[in-house]
Amino acid sequence: MNEAKKAAEYRSELKPIWCPGCGDFGFLNALYKALEELQLDTANTVVCSGIGCSSRISGYVKAYTFNGIHGRVLPFASGVKMSRPETTVIAVGGDGDGFSIGAGHIGHAARKNINITYIVLDNNIYGLTKGQASPTTPLGVRTKTTYYGNMGTTFNPVRMLIAYKASFVARTFSGDPKHIQKILVDAVRHPGFAFIEVLSPCVTFRGQDQYKILRDRVRYLDENYNPENEVEAFDIANDENTLALGVIYKKIRPTYDEIIQQNVISKAKAASNGIAKIDKLLEQFQP
Repeated sequence: MNEAKKAAEYRSELKPIWCPGCGDFGFLNALYKALEELQLDTANTVVCSGIGCSSRISGYVKAYTFNGIHGRVLPFASGVKMSRPETTVIAVGGDGDGFSIGAGHIGHAARKNINITYIVLDNNIYGLTKGQASPTTPLGVRTKTTYYGNMGTTFNPVRMLIAYKASFVARTFSGDPKHIQKILVDAVRHPGFAFIEVLSPCVTFRGQDQYKILRDRVRYLDENYNPENEVEAFDIANDENTLALGVIYKKIRPTYDEIIQQNVISKAKAASNGIAKIDKLLEQFQP
């Protein structure tokens, strides 16, 4: 019988190089603890990321990892899961990476219910490129690209993911690593597309006050809250003055890889007596 893995065994040899006080440190430590609780086999775990401060996380985890191009973490993560459905796939990115250039991919991964966990560390700013406004920058906040204050309506990730029919939608806060750990474990165990927004302050370009602002606005969902009520989940998401923490929406439904296995691969094997005869399969597509 194999000995239980400790959190430290999931750490790579790379040392995190975020700014002191960055919220991503809290998330990373919670991720190690979640991996320990889940006892994931590193040989069957894949962590993918895009571009940005938070996307460095793939280099800090001892597993199979991939650091891709800006906004393209979900296509790669989806490809890994579809080609190796036995693997646990975790995708990580920031609010710029996910909700700007990568926004077009989220809806399709969510609606198909691909069995991966997608985590967005949301600091309301482009941190790696030195402080430009992102889709989640609050209205009126002055940045390097919004000299007179941000004039665009602030993006609401939780509301969007519920609308996209993601089967698991949650929010947590880097100031509470134990809560992050709990949400991560629930998300990875969830059969389907699991989305987590992690409120992760950027002390360099948003200032230390961002921690206080978030602490004043967050509240934990009641233990008796029913996350399967989609209407109530929308009401919670629409309350932008209060940021609810916890699993806001959850619904069990067939995953994309299950549907592919049942409706495509099994039928193809049956049609060819268990042998994948490519010429016979291609005949159905002939005019």
